[in-house]
Amino acid sequence: MNITVYCGSNVGLDPAYAEAARELGAWIGESGHTLVYGGGAKGMMGVLCDSVLKHNGSVIGIIPDFLATPEQLHPGLTETQVVTTMSERKARMIALGDAFLALPGGVGTLEEISEIICRVHLSLTAEPCILADINGYYQPLYRMMEQMTERGFYEPEHLAAIYFAKTVEEIIEILIDANH
Repeated sequence: MNITVYCGSNVGLDPAYAEAARELGAWIGESGHTLVYGGGAKGMMGVLCDSVLKHNGSVIGIIPDFLATPEQLHPGLTETQVVTTMSERKARMIALGDAFLALPGGVGTLEEISEIICRVHLSLTAEPCILADINGYYQPLYRMMEQMTERGFYEPEHLAAIYFAKTVEEIIEILIDANH
């Protein structure tokens, strides 16, 4: 399974975020799945990629040419795909994904997983959309989506189709169920 993961180029202030990336990366690598991500060497991206590679997994990095510098691009990628724009990167990551996951990250991560949430809403994807709600990171987004539902802008069944997983174990269970 190709697992597309969106995450930050920083690690954030809570050590639990990087630990979740390490745990998830170990499972991806040990389970023989492939990580599809933004190709970065720093922050959550670097932690996740390093962990997948450490556990003998495959990693496809999709990175726009203006970020494909020696300082930014992870040197150990199994496969590197250099694209022209951020939009092209996002489209390629979606095309390759069998499941979509957002670890804690910044506005780029939010923008990327928002497209998947929209695709679920429009019934354009049946693949799982998971937000790693580590220590409540994505609770403000969940509350916003609840409000959208309560006020008639989002369907309850679509909200139910978005997973807000509180632990890596929950994420893994969702991914295993999706792979069967």
